[in-house]
Amino acid sequence: MSYQVLARKWRPRTFHELVGQAHVQRALVNALDQGRLHHAYLFTGTRGVGKTTLARILAKCLNCTANGYGDEGVTSTPCGECDSCQAIDEGRFVDLIEVDAASRTKVEDTRELLDNVQYAPTQGRYKVYLIDEVHMLSTSSFNALLKTLEEPPPHVKFLLATTDPQKLPATVLSRCLQFTLKHMQPVRIVEHLAMVLAAEQVHFEESALWLIGKAADGSMRDAMSLTDQAIAFGQGSVQHLDVAAMLGTLDHRHVLALVEALADIDAPRLLHEVAELAEQGPDFAAVLDDVTAVLHRLAVAQMVPEAVDNGHGDRETILALAGRFIAEDIQLYYQIGIQGRGDMVHAPDLRSALEMTLLRMLAFRPQGVPKPPQASLPMRAEPAAKSESLQAASSPPSAPAADEALAQSPSETAQPASSPPPWEKSVDATPDSPSEPQAPLPPEPKMVPPWEGQPSIEAEAANERTPSTEIQIAVSDEPIAEAEASQATEPGRLDHQAWLELFDSLGLGGLTRNLAAHCIIEEDNGAVLRLRLDPSQAAMQADVHQQRLEKSLESQGFPRKVSFEVAALPEELETPRQRETRHGRERHALAVAALNKDPHVQKLQQVFGAKLIESSVKPAEELR
Repeated sequence: MSYQVLARKWRPRTFHELVGQAHVQRALVNALDQGRLHHAYLFTGTRGVGKTTLARILAKCLNCTANGYGDEGVTSTPCGECDSCQAIDEGRFVDLIEVDAASRTKVEDTRELLDNVQYAPTQGRYKVYLIDEVHMLSTSSFNALLKTLEEPPPHVKFLLATTDPQKLPATVLSRCLQFTLKHMQPVRIVEHLAMVLAAEQVHFEESALWLIGKAADGSMRDAMSLTDQAIAFGQGSVQHLDVAAMLGTLDHRHVLALVEALADIDAPRLLHEVAELAEQGPDFAAVLDDVTAVLHRLAVAQMVPEAVDNGHGDRETILALAGRFIAEDIQLYYQIGIQGRGDMVHAPDLRSALEMTLLRMLAFRPQGVPKPPQASLPMRAEPAAKSESLQAASSPPSAPAADEALAQSPSETAQPASSPPPWEKSVDATPDSPSEPQAPLPPEPKMVPPWEGQPSIEAEAANERTPSTEIQIAVSDEPIAEAEASQATEPGRLDHQAWLELFDSLGLGGLTRNLAAHCIIEEDNGAVLRLRLDPSQAAMQADVHQQRLEKSLESQGFPRKVSFEVAALPEELETPRQRETRHGRERHALAVAALNKDPHVQKLQQVFGAKLIESSVKPAEELR
């Protein structure tokens, strides 16, 4: 007996043998079981996903005689043994008329086909017209088909299949039930190929099946054909190296090697991997595309590990590799890769363009050469921490709290000109003598607005005796907090309160300050300072920040080795960032309250109906 190719030998015979089209299978099975049959069905989708196979299965369901010869014999599970089922499987069923619309596009062919519609079926229950590639019909052919397609005889069913439904007239689409078949995912193709090869007793490597699954591009028929070719190429077995050589594609392991060199910040190894790739004569533009595709999967793995696809059978490798990158680095590498892909057309040759793009990724790393630590996945904030931060940022200070803070003032009624205004004082600063009654605020200035003419001599004298009317939100160069910080820098061990008071004196900046501002003191034994880091900032952790923090602590008299521990922060303790945010809200409330009591502001509100936009009140240092 002659050899039968795998695509025909393993073509599904029933709905339950279909792979990857559960949504179509469910709709058709329910319609058949409930007897709700339409007169015209349209199956759309790319090549090799099962359009014609599905139509033939439906034809068998309509004409199977295992349960009787009447309409009650229609079933969703054809027996495959009756004369009708066997004739359809063998392609000799008289009442299944298959038409290739690509070769019969003329209107005369369509009219000849429709001349026999009125006659009853010869062998089966229904006369089924299966028109493949129906979008190839001419406009005249569609017009000739419309009336019969809308009101066919009760014994006629139309099954249309096409790869391009956009070319069908809207009048045809409206007369059919349309089912769109999905692309086959590589994981589904690999599972099916593994089952087929195991039944065929063919030895295979799973990695080779993944190469076939990607090359099939969503088509199960293409995957089966490539498997036939791979078996012949590998002399009865399907091996990874044989399939890679047969397809002429780049081995995905070379791409992962390039990404691992990026993770290790190893430029010599990076160039060595490119040199090895050059020996195979690859398309370097495709290599860069594959690298950026892996970077995209790494970004997904960092944020949503469970959403990583297994398109190359390397899901575990991607998850392990994602922990070796900082999230910011992956985003930067991806952007550089996308821009480098567009610049390749201007490069002298594609290899140098690829090398320059990869080297540019390392050259523009935000932290230079320090190696990032292993990070846990996913790199995102915990829900509790996120909700707390959002609540803290969105909740405005209460009015009683603002009034109470405004009422606080120094014990003396007169203040030096160099001392900051009341709303700029540190909230943690305590009055020198709490038992003394608090004095009222200094008198407001008596400046006259321009629309009332020049100020009088008495007003000018009052202005000389009072501070400037400009609201100075910036903290002076010698705030009270510095005195407290100087007390905390005495030799000893740091606790949480000392950490808060010392933080501004460390002189940190940029990402290092942001990282340290989200930490609290876990333990200080005099040699090692353990900091507990907010999980939302875990992706920022790097050796360079640890080194900068150690230098700053040493400059303040605290020589320590710093280590970070990522864990949820206790609610009763606030980080330096939370403390700074709270102080900012309180200072803002004081400034708004002072502006509302300013006579000039009140005059503007009375005369012009002005309204103070509280969100526009900014500290003076932000306006410089």
